[in-house]
Amino acid sequence: MLFVVATPIGNLDDLSPRARQVLADVDLIAAEDTRRTGRLLSHFGIETPQIALHEHNEDEVVAQLLGRLGARGSVALVSDAGTPLISDPGYRLLRAAHSAGVRVSPIPGASAAVAALSVAGLPTDRFCFEGFLPPRRPARRATLEALRREPRTLVFFESVHRIADLLADLAETFGDDRRAFIGRELSKMHEQCVAASLGELRAMLGDGRIAARGEFVVVVDGAEPIASDSEIVDIDQLIKELRAVLPGKQAVAVAASITGRARNELYRRMLELED
Repeated sequence: MLFVVATPIGNLDDLSPRARQVLADVDLIAAEDTRRTGRLLSHFGIETPQIALHEHNEDEVVAQLLGRLGARGSVALVSDAGTPLISDPGYRLLRAAHSAGVRVSPIPGASAAVAALSVAGLPTDRFCFEGFLPPRRPARRATLEALRREPRTLVFFESVHRIADLLADLAETFGDDRRAFIGRELSKMHEQCVAASLGELRAMLGDGRIAARGEFVVVVDGAEPIASDSEIVDIDQLIKELRAVLPGKQAVAVAASITGRARNELYRRMLELED
């Protein structure tokens, strides 16, 4: 059995009793950072051996883990914090496990995205998880421009090093008045939850009312639906502008998200425009 185990995002007491038992009972724990997971295991007196599984070694370690699972062993997959695969490594392992017929089981628990949504005060019936946006501004702005008319609530992750840039780009693309929320250091000692407009959040980060420390989840209200057909997307222009800052497949994916057109149709049109 391959268990996908959610671990605390801050407060260690958020580790569920079932998760503790699974981590103690499995033969091996595949951890994003064995040192960080080691501190969690030590806190609960768990002595299960670990193996590192991260984005730089995932391909080679997957074969080793499948061998263990194929020999009727049990493995628990954990990330540094929260639910594995949510902006964390593990996708290749899960895909390989399914292909090999390995039984998998989720051990649910903490998730920074869901924790932020639950207290943001924004619609949660439909939401769009975007995780970390591209670090370079042109690609980040292109992605945000593609999301400008997205009606679902948007959820982003960001580090302390780029949070100011993200808020600036969000405010400039979506408008200062768009409702939003920042969850900083969720479940930790210095947790901060602030609901305001994008312009206000940007100002609060600038003057220190929101501390520029820790890890951030940013939740943004979706766009108001367009009431008429007065705004029509120029497909060719959209493809050209996206292609200027994004690789072909990513540009097509963003264009499809905006327009609702089929990806293969947009891909053919992109090739025609480039020819």
